[in-house]
Amino acid sequence: MSTLSSSRLICLLFAASAVPALADPASTDPGQVHQHGHEIEEIFSTATPHAKSQMDVLQGSSLVTEEQLDRLMAATIGETLTNIPGVNSTFFGPGASRPVIRGLGGDRIRILTNGIGTIDAANTSPDHAVAGDPLTARRVEVLKGASTLIYGNNAIGGVVNIIDDRIPSVMPEGDLEGRTRLSYGTVADDFSAGAAVTAGLADEIAVHVNGYYRNTGDYDIPGSAESEALHEAEGHIETVEEGGSSVENSSLENKGGAFGLSWIGDTATLGGSVSYSKSNYGVPAGHAHEEEGVEEEEHEEEAPVRVDLEQVRFDLKGESEMNLALFEKARLRFGYGDYEHKELEGEATGTVFKNKGWEGRLELIQKERGNWHGSMGVHLRSRDFEAIGDEAFVPPTDTFQWGIFAVEEVELDQITLDMGARFDHQKTDNNALDISRSFDTVSLSAGAAYHPSENSLIGISLSRAERAPNAEELFSNGPHLATGAFERGNSNLTTEKGLTAELSFKYQAEQLDATINFYHTWYQDFIYEVETGEEEDGLEVFQFRQNDATFWGFEAEASYMLWEQTDKSLTVDVMADYVRAKLDDDLGNLPRIPPFRFGVGADYASDYIDGRAEVRFVSAQDNITEHELPTDGYTEVNLEASWKPMGNEEDLAVRLQVQNLTNAERRLHASFLKDVLPLPGRNFRLSVNYGF
Repeated sequence: MSTLSSSRLICLLFAASAVPALADPASTDPGQVHQHGHEIEEIFSTATPHAKSQMDVLQGSSLVTEEQLDRLMAATIGETLTNIPGVNSTFFGPGASRPVIRGLGGDRIRILTNGIGTIDAANTSPDHAVAGDPLTARRVEVLKGASTLIYGNNAIGGVVNIIDDRIPSVMPEGDLEGRTRLSYGTVADDFSAGAAVTAGLADEIAVHVNGYYRNTGDYDIPGSAESEALHEAEGHIETVEEGGSSVENSSLENKGGAFGLSWIGDTATLGGSVSYSKSNYGVPAGHAHEEEGVEEEEHEEEAPVRVDLEQVRFDLKGESEMNLALFEKARLRFGYGDYEHKELEGEATGTVFKNKGWEGRLELIQKERGNWHGSMGVHLRSRDFEAIGDEAFVPPTDTFQWGIFAVEEVELDQITLDMGARFDHQKTDNNALDISRSFDTVSLSAGAAYHPSENSLIGISLSRAERAPNAEELFSNGPHLATGAFERGNSNLTTEKGLTAELSFKYQAEQLDATINFYHTWYQDFIYEVETGEEEDGLEVFQFRQNDATFWGFEAEASYMLWEQTDKSLTVDVMADYVRAKLDDDLGNLPRIPPFRFGVGADYASDYIDGRAEVRFVSAQDNITEHELPTDGYTEVNLEASWKPMGNEEDLAVRLQVQNLTNAERRLHASFLKDVLPLPGRNFRLSVNYGF
């Protein structure tokens, strides 16, 4: 695979994400806005192909704006989003972290870049990173719960869409727009820089360039890496030693960039981009294992494992107005990725993972017919996956998926009705054993939204989603050292089906903004791993099996403006989330389910100075499986202050943050490494953000 030199990559770091001008609500640009009652609402582009505001999205959703990203930015998308209601993180060290939505992760959550999958190997194992870095993102949209209608059966748990505008959809205002991010953090000697610029080269031609660079050392923790629960489970009588330390082999280096070019006409647009991502990060724990007959001293001298990741990606995006039968617009999305990562054991290369894949989606937007409008489309995905080496627990496989879908909306005065359907076909070939499995899945949804006023919504939705088992679940057969198990697939698996009922309440006004979602999902033939009682290669054998399961919970968030005077205001906010997940037939709890969380914060805003203080309470988790240890709760305190030297005349902010002010020991129950790898300790972070 071809590579770019570090100097050439760093030269890409020179500006920021475009902020497009206001335009027609039907525009495809996700930053566009439209009027909803007395409030200005941004279009939530991930929900449906046709225009829809976040206020009108019935299922749980979160929109992380550019300014919020400046505050929340971390090395991975999982850590960046981990404090959003309903979203947690798999935290496998600073280099690898995927989102967990409503207790579901892995292949049940689709991570997208501008609406197309990341085309990497992140869903194969928790120690595999998502290709890229959030540093150049302009916004992130999160759909919580089944999102299979548009994005396929692998989105049965939700969708995270990272939007960076690498292919411009509208001409930049004033022919040049951009944004830069620069930051330094003390907890890991963390330096990061990201930038993007969009420029108009001619009346109908726009070009976009972005780039990022991040370098961190080993991060500091407040106490011992080993939890008290693990210490006791291992039979130690003495308590875990107190005092701070650093997590060895937790450093990382990320770099990459993208170039995009678009033709933007009056009735059509067409553009493409090429991007490159490279990452080298340490796996602080999880790969080391002790085989039978190996002495402890010899085991401790094993070389640390690092992952060297590289991806080249090409994207195509276009749309055209049309007048054909029911349709007024056609929209095309396509992406191709060539991905490879090597697991380095010292200077030696261990296992190599390769993934070549492509994904395309054609959406046809329907003409409005009275109070009825909607869209339909075709979706194709291909994945050619191969793992090479002694720890290749998955054989070479080819997976091809195709699907057709339709989503419709009917407005009846104060009530809006949503409905949709999708059919998918998936075929997975095991190239090592020359066997194949094929699956057909059907997903359906219906919902109703009642608007008591122009600022409020009461919604109810019912969805039936179906997911085909992936290659790992079907054909795994080898040591998966990241999870500490010898994993065996099950080629007899059938599709898992989830029936979800969700109740939503939303209110958006100038002073008060509140959202709460209650959900309950009944799974039939839920796929999970269970210990067989056998042992192989010094590891316990786990096999994929199926059983009915139940998930239920809620997410809530609200903000209230306590005080406002000319250019100053004080706002308080609260958030809470909870999820409970159990296997039916008294088979017990499902593993790595996040505990209850509650947070409260206060924001002070003015023309020149902003400030924020927040406290988050994370409960202990003792609803565990027989193979888990309980996780202690913790309290996290964060402070920040921002200075805007030019006031509101220029988009320039200097921000100082103190994260984890009390240096609390924090462990994420959703992480495989939670008993040997806590979250970082106290961090002082200085950042500068500039947009133009």
